[in-house]
Amino acid sequence: MMRARWAAGMLRRASSGEASLAARAVFARGFLGLNMKASKETIEKKEKDKARLMDEMSRGYFADIAEIRKNGGKLATANKIIIPEIAAVKFPDLSVKSPDGRTVNLPLVAPPRNDDPQTGNTVDTQNDDCKAGDMVVPDASLVCLSFRASSQKMAETWSLPFLDAFSSAGNIQVYEVSFIDSWLLSSSPVRQVFLKVMTKSNNPQRHAVYAFGDHYYFRKKLHILNLLTGYIYLVDRLGRVRWQGFGSATQEELSSLTACTSILLDGK
Repeated sequence: MMRARWAAGMLRRASSGEASLAARAVFARGFLGLNMKASKETIEKKEKDKARLMDEMSRGYFADIAEIRKNGGKLATANKIIIPEIAAVKFPDLSVKSPDGRTVNLPLVAPPRNDDPQTGNTVDTQNDDCKAGDMVVPDASLVCLSFRASSQKMAETWSLPFLDAFSSAGNIQVYEVSFIDSWLLSSSPVRQVFLKVMTKSNNPQRHAVYAFGDHYYFRKKLHILNLLTGYIYLVDRLGRVRWQGFGSATQEELSSLTACTSILLDGK
């Protein structure tokens, strides 16, 4: 009897020891797994930051100046014809602020047609009140990007003739986006004061808006390198880029912009 009790006690202690070892092993594996995951994320972030640093060091202010002196900001001629739907890329998501403090998420995109949710990007062309959130989606938007004050005048050589041509012709909007990358101006209290002193456009189709903070990855998506020139995009109601221009407008380029916009408005 004593031997049986002794054997049972030894068995319980052995089982308890094995369970403890198993629990420790599970804990160790979990801890090591989390640690390895954190280490991997840290390494990936460092590599990403290093690649960004090398990219930005390879292209500085003086390189931008030299290029502007060479071509006057005209990095390439604007599209002569509209970009086909099958080749058009989506304009990257961009959150901007208007002088009245409202947040606008560009591009404005029409929702799928109500009677056929499986159609993806198909929209109801008969619905004149198609909205993205609480905003009516325009049939065509001209989005003008300025990363420095020097390019804002360039943007106006496109936006003002565009408004003159189409202000009464259809559902169009112009967004003149100024990028503010200063950490001071991007801070919440200063940003609010900055927006209050900015002049709001009297034209309901013309919007001066501001994008605060880092814009590196946004620029990468659009392959933007030179920050001293203007970038102009004609965007359709599905948020796709259908035409692109650079720098200051020429009369020939304005004609192509007008023709491409007319195609979007006629084919809505």
